[in-house]
Amino acid sequence: MRIASWNVNGIRAVMKKDFVDSLAAMNADVLCLQETKAQDDQVIAALEGVQGYHVYSNSAERKGYSGVAILSREQPLNVTADIGIAEHDTEGRVLVAEFADFYLLTVYTPNSGNELVRLPYRETWDRDFLAYVKKLEASKPVLMCGDFNVAHREIDIARPKPNYNKSAGYTQKEIDGMDAIQAAGFIDTFRYLHPDTIKYSWWSYRAGARGKNIGWRIDYFLGSAALVESRLVAADIWNDIHGSDHCPVSVDLR
Repeated sequence: MRIASWNVNGIRAVMKKDFVDSLAAMNADVLCLQETKAQDDQVIAALEGVQGYHVYSNSAERKGYSGVAILSREQPLNVTADIGIAEHDTEGRVLVAEFADFYLLTVYTPNSGNELVRLPYRETWDRDFLAYVKKLEASKPVLMCGDFNVAHREIDIARPKPNYNKSAGYTQKEIDGMDAIQAAGFIDTFRYLHPDTIKYSWWSYRAGARGKNIGWRIDYFLGSAALVESRLVAADIWNDIHGSDHCPVSVDLR
């Protein structure tokens, strides 16, 4: 079973940039999307030409902002949106598909913003999100994926020193949030299989960053230890797929 995740930076925009061909290249059984930037009906309409998948969407109240979706060949047992906390549930950031033996969660973690104005909110989000995931895990293993908006270690960012505690996505408080997820028993699948590999999943549109590979690894699959240790066979970052400022990431499960 191949599960892929991709921050598409606008579903309607990426559909005009070979999305169908990219999906075919990945051959994903499930594709989780972040930053769809469309309302639920617009997401369904944009994906009309994509055959063979059940489509589920969770959009923000604010139009053209945030939003997540799941495309799955197999119909999940159940699909739920949000984490049950009003402060967080207006921005369309979480969607969970329940399968027979695990939960699959896609998340678009809040960005701390210019001048780190949303960093205090981000800290609250990180705590509440982890508490929600641990509740899910009480009934079956969890595989969560998406844009977590943090480069966890120096190896995950091309220029760590100038960005540390200055740029959203590489502050100690955000790193602490990812530390907490992993301390709670969730394994970073890519690092589990590729401890020393330097690969990025996001590049700024500025100054030709992608061409120079000045990037950040901020897109992850994090799984319950029971699931990762028994079923993970591959974890990949699809650098050759374009169409967004992020590239897809994926895992293969046995």
